[in-house]
Amino acid sequence: MLFPTTIAGSLPKPEWLAEPNTLWAPWKSTGDELARAKRDATLLAVKLQEDADIDIVTEGEQARQHFVHGFLEKIEGIDFAHKVEMGIRKDRYKAMVPQVVAPLKLRGRVHADEACVARSHTARKLKFTLPGPMTIIDTIADKYYGDRVKMAFAFAELLNEEAKALQADGVDVIQFDEPAFNVYMDEVNDWGIKALERAAQGLTCTTAVHICYGYGIKANTDWKETLGNQWRQYEDIFPAIDNSSIQQVAIECRNSKVPLELLALLKGKIVQAGVIDVASDTVETAEDVVKVIEDVLKFVPMSNITATTNCGMAPMRRDIAEAKLMALGAGAKLARQRLV
Repeated sequence: MLFPTTIAGSLPKPEWLAEPNTLWAPWKSTGDELARAKRDATLLAVKLQEDADIDIVTEGEQARQHFVHGFLEKIEGIDFAHKVEMGIRKDRYKAMVPQVVAPLKLRGRVHADEACVARSHTARKLKFTLPGPMTIIDTIADKYYGDRVKMAFAFAELLNEEAKALQADGVDVIQFDEPAFNVYMDEVNDWGIKALERAAQGLTCTTAVHICYGYGIKANTDWKETLGNQWRQYEDIFPAIDNSSIQQVAIECRNSKVPLELLALLKGKIVQAGVIDVASDTVETAEDVVKVIEDVLKFVPMSNITATTNCGMAPMRRDIAEAKLMALGAGAKLARQRLV
């Protein structure tokens, strides 16, 4: 199928699961009740995507409070009881983060429950997202390793362990989210891609990396206003990513100032082109989606394009996110009819 659809990963959580329209939203219940609520929300996320004709579905990250910390919660050596304030993405915004205080080790499986629930309730391809090593170390305080690179590779080993288990659960696509890749371009080339490849080592399912300028929260939108008329950061890292073993690259294209000609640097990759703007409450039309796909086609072969969202939709209103899902499915269908 041409122009298959997927989403970056997250969907808004139902009001009965967590506080709406909020990152790091607190859960509404605890214990067994919370576990059931997470399961129900995961099923709902899968069903919403199927109803919108999304071809490669996710579990919507419904069981995670945050896309990074949802992974960290199952790791020994991390102190969540004594969080400290830290600047995230080169001090773009501040957050209260846990601390690495001892050698890192997985306490068993991390995402088995939600992956297995999603896998057993859909016949469609299933994508699962994990935070990338560079983004993890940019979202946690180091009180043990004393070396960013060493800590990143320690996390990469744990990510690889969980990714292989997710593959065994029946996951078709493992996507590593690396928003930090557009902040630390020199480090991406020096060691970031090597750490990413370590996280994906030995996987036989499809592998992807998601790079973007972040959620549609005020800290991100304010920062993007300072970046000028063209966002060319990817020009520095796309050649190295193209030479990597990662098979797909997810990048924001709708209402983005990323020059689309940069996508031609990813000549050996499937491009997950963001055709849905998650920083705006305006719901796209099918025609809007087709227009972005047409623009991407100038630089990426038709067979190498997947249509997706610019980023996760966790902080959005549910009704808007669901309408955008429908636009994504309808737009890709119209593109197949019109452009093939």
